[in-house]
Amino acid sequence: MQITVVDAPEHQEVVRIVDQASGLVGYIAIHSTLRGPAAGGVRMRPYANETDALTDALRLSRGMTYKNAAADLALGGGKAVIIGNPATDKTPELLEAFGMAVEALEGRYWTAEDMGMTPADMARIGTRTAYVAGLAVGEFASGDPSPITAKGIFNAIRTASKHRLGSAELSGRTVAVQGLGHVGHYLCGYLHRAGARLIVTDIDEAQVARVAAEFGAATVAPDTIYGVQADIFAPCAIGAILNSETIPQLKVAVVAGGANNQLATPEDGKRLHARGILYAPDYVANGGGIINVATEILRISGREVWVEEKLKALDRTMDRILTRARTLSVSPAEVADAIVDEILHSKAA
Repeated sequence: MQITVVDAPEHQEVVRIVDQASGLVGYIAIHSTLRGPAAGGVRMRPYANETDALTDALRLSRGMTYKNAAADLALGGGKAVIIGNPATDKTPELLEAFGMAVEALEGRYWTAEDMGMTPADMARIGTRTAYVAGLAVGEFASGDPSPITAKGIFNAIRTASKHRLGSAELSGRTVAVQGLGHVGHYLCGYLHRAGARLIVTDIDEAQVARVAAEFGAATVAPDTIYGVQADIFAPCAIGAILNSETIPQLKVAVVAGGANNQLATPEDGKRLHARGILYAPDYVANGGGIINVATEILRISGREVWVEEKLKALDRTMDRILTRARTLSVSPAEVADAIVDEILHSKAA
């Protein structure tokens, strides 16, 4: 196992991890431990190269600092990425090697489930480190965070709809969902039960077919989701999908989804605002998962009640952000960052 420090001036600590025996290559990025140990999931993707993987880790870990602060959790921000196809490259040996890398950081970073990972994978990682959450069994086990993440996104969609469309009711509304992994699938269930019409897409054609059959959803090709006529666009796949090329294609009133780092640049929040599209800041909308995971890291008793109260508080934060953005006539992304910066600076003081 080789663990080497990577120079990243805006981050507290970043390491590259390589284990030749298992084929593990990846990064762990700790953005901040100001509010507590850095917490954030491990993502496994077939990145084109290590530069892309590192860039993702840096962006995602910063996003976790903001997400955890917005949810008022005693946690800092961190993230890990593993280079590889989870369907073909993930092995018990690779997961155990990653666990050893996490253990070597001595609690400065806690890992959990993210894209390409499952609760079973967390259990395997947990054989090599104590600093893992999202386990299925144990005194404070929180399990799969996906349903709670989806519930928080659903709440955010309703709140954004209230601000932009005049009502939180979703019956008869059309929602375009991009990405049908664990979170996207659960979100479709919430939306369907609320009476929304669904238009869905994913690179996994079999999953698209399953969701279409389960919820009576219309389907489109991945590249065409941006141009569909809908009330709400819910990105639940990869980040940086709201950019100078996709934003002009949108035919929606609201963007609210579960993907991390949806805005490619800060200017893209302003582009959405200029078009009259209300953007629900992603790290507030998708904070439910880390709230669920936090019960395990922080050893919270009465998990279900605590999580529900935190979800309600998170929704109030979203309402506050959208209200202030409307009053100031600026992008909610700007307001969200300003509010979280206030929280972080207050902690630093």
